[in-house]
Amino acid sequence: MSINRIIIEIELDEKNYPDSIKWKSDNNENSEFIESKSFFLSLFDKKTKDTMELDLWTKDMQMIEMDRYVFQSLSSLADMYYRATKNKELANDMQKFAMFFGEQTQIITKK
Repeated sequence: MSINRIIIEIELDEKNYPDSIKWKSDNNENSEFIESKSFFLSLFDKKTKDTMELDLWTKDMQMIEMDRYVFQSLSSLADMYYRATKNKELANDMQKFAMFFGEQTQIITKK
């Protein structure tokens, strides 16, 4: 069995707000840290059946960037849901909401 890790480094300011978020995978020993402005981690607890979520973003993340981040995350979540459940109807409804969100935030143009 091999163990793979994703390493996330967060630098905080004096008020404990993220100044910097960096990550890398130890799959590649020569990999460098990649800068990020935001991340969202969601873990489903096997025993309690509860979801633990951690979301952080840096102070320099702009509103338009957050809109794009949420739009892409919603779309990815719908794709993940379909791959896991094969529930095409509900996954399509989730994608429709992602598209609505994208249009409302002007990430994509209205059709």
